[in-house]
Amino acid sequence: MVTPDDSHPEDEAGRDTDRGRRAQLVDAAVEHVAKHGIADLSLRRLGAAIGVSHRMLIHYFGSKEQLFVEIVRTSERRQRDLLSRLRLEPGLSPADVGRLLWQKLADPQLEGQERLFFEICGQALRGRPEAVAILDGLVADWLEPLVAAEVGAGASPVTARNRARLGLATVRGLLLDLLATGDRAGVDAAMEEFLQLYYGSE
Repeated sequence: MVTPDDSHPEDEAGRDTDRGRRAQLVDAAVEHVAKHGIADLSLRRLGAAIGVSHRMLIHYFGSKEQLFVEIVRTSERRQRDLLSRLRLEPGLSPADVGRLLWQKLADPQLEGQERLFFEICGQALRGRPEAVAILDGLVADWLEPLVAAEVGAGASPVTARNRARLGLATVRGLLLDLLATGDRAGVDAAMEEFLQLYYGSE
């Protein structure tokens, strides 16, 4: 039986170091995927690109699919952080925030991340055990900041949740449209129409 007196500070320090190293590797992997995409990406190639062995990646993540899940989660968290920062910018209406966020999400430099997002989601929906973890929080993690923004703009909690879900689904649908068709002008026009319908003439 382990009592508080039996704890080992050095073990906790080691776990902190592992978590920090794991986070560094995910960040490096996100940057690589953003620049180079995921075509034919293996752990060996990814490890060589970010300066570690593929065995080290297996040690921290278990498999390529599990690493890809972490890349998607990190990318999604960065996007939510961007939304939070934009909401704090003075003088920006909710529609302005939506436009700026869309411009960032639809940036061609993020195409690799967006493709990976839909690929991992597809694997998860097919029940692939390495990918299914991505479904946890896929919607809920976004609803919290989006609902807060809607409530802050005067919507009731129920209406705010419905609008937040609609907005999230629209953005993801248009990103899939963009990847499938490459019709940037058409997708941008559709997003602007949505923002007009969603926020009015702001």
